[in-house]
Amino acid sequence: MTDFEGSAQSWSLVAFFSVVTLTLLLCVVTGPDRDDLDEFYTGYRLLSPLRNGLAIAGDYISAATVLTVGGIIALCGYDGVVLALSTLLSLMLLMFLLAEPLHHTGRFTMGDVLARRMPGRAVRITACAVTLAALVPMMVVQLAGVGQLLAFVLGFSDSTMRTGCVVGAGTLMITYAAIGGMRGTALIQILKTVILLGSGLVVAALILHTFGWSPQTLFESAAQNSGAGPHYLRYGLQFAGGKHPALDMVSTQCAIVLGGACLPHVTMRMYTAGSTRQVRRAMSWAVSAVALFMAIITVVAVGATALIGGKQIAAADPRGNTAYLLGARAAFGTDLSRAESLLFTTVTTAIFLTLLASVASMTLACANSLAHDVVARAGMPPLREMALARLAALAVGIPVIVLAVLAQHRSLQPLAIVSFCLGASAIAPALVYSLFWRRYTRAGLLCTLIGGSLSVLVLMTGTNLVSGSPQSAFPEADFNWFPFTTTALVSVPAGFLCGLLGTVLSGRRATARERNRYEAIEPVLLAGPSHPRSG
Repeated sequence: MTDFEGSAQSWSLVAFFSVVTLTLLLCVVTGPDRDDLDEFYTGYRLLSPLRNGLAIAGDYISAATVLTVGGIIALCGYDGVVLALSTLLSLMLLMFLLAEPLHHTGRFTMGDVLARRMPGRAVRITACAVTLAALVPMMVVQLAGVGQLLAFVLGFSDSTMRTGCVVGAGTLMITYAAIGGMRGTALIQILKTVILLGSGLVVAALILHTFGWSPQTLFESAAQNSGAGPHYLRYGLQFAGGKHPALDMVSTQCAIVLGGACLPHVTMRMYTAGSTRQVRRAMSWAVSAVALFMAIITVVAVGATALIGGKQIAAADPRGNTAYLLGARAAFGTDLSRAESLLFTTVTTAIFLTLLASVASMTLACANSLAHDVVARAGMPPLREMALARLAALAVGIPVIVLAVLAQHRSLQPLAIVSFCLGASAIAPALVYSLFWRRYTRAGLLCTLIGGSLSVLVLMTGTNLVSGSPQSAFPEADFNWFPFTTTALVSVPAGFLCGLLGTVLSGRRATARERNRYEAIEPVLLAGPSHPRSG
């Protein structure tokens, strides 16, 4: 059993079922009611900048962000705060560099963006494969986290019940994506973001009040109770046991900054804005919301360490994934009143909704890519393509549920790292080259996507997250040969280099042809169409 007992458990269970009922109702009410692809894929681009910005923030603030970043802040202090800032920097990179070109060139999927310059089945199929490779591991992490969250909050340890929670949540994610489409999942993300920010502000205020509204006192108390002393407030604690701690930190930051905002379930929100001005305003709201949440999670996670100590956080979970919940629980004191139980229930509900909403958006991104880029053909009736997209949600969701059930008792950190590294090593180079390099060729694009992906998948097998340490996915084995914890320090340059070599080796005729094609679409790519899309 956990410390979450009595009324807090009862209210949490009621809240979870209420959230499931409400979100399903939202999907049914707001889902596409006509056979229109624009309605299913983009919601007719009718979301206001504020609502679209909250949806973007909701897609970006995944359960991995809440649980993993919170745990690193709680256990490693300074290094975790730097990671939170890197997460925010990633979204700002999307805002200033890629958001508007993606809006101008994309229609429904990342394949549309890449095929705008290099049309062809090979480009679309490869883009779909990379989308699945980048999002499926993260979906497994989020879905397995549902069972862990419910077990931790509700106090059960039976593996059968955990498996039932995973299967139930997986069924919900398929339903959200298939019925709600883009608008339905957007409303769930908006609801999640509002609840997450609202409940987090209350908890952060309580923690700061406990320490006299002094951040300095809060951090000093956390350092004293962390078990690391002054090192808690200095650089290098997260990878202190590694061979190359400084390079490990650089590699991790590179994966987060370049990969986080380039994942397809985040970039697909750029296609839902009605105009360039709306993209800018939506991204401003998204950055503001994420910045606020990073401040909240820093206060709550550091507060958890200050109030209950690093040892207790590590005892509940070696990687500190429960630090956000523990900090919220500690902020209310030992005996919860009815009002405090309701507030804490709001926190647990926000985390639960974060898990469901994140997986639903990723399922939708994968299903859209599979249906639109691979299966659909020119001239196919909209009704049939929508049916294919809904079947694709089922085709993606069932294997993810099976993988989550099989992997729920192992360390899932390697899967989350794979997603970020694929975003940084394959998707980011492909988007940057396609949008801004005139000579970039089809061969260069395919080399970027395939070479960057293979470098991540091959190198990841040799990290200490997979084997060679007690916290690895396979602690009983040891085939650790790669010197860094994440692959980005090697795989990101490899992805850019593959694109460069593929383009250079394509020959002058191919590069000249692509240069002319780029110049023909450059005004639209950089400035947008002369008549903005309204729906």
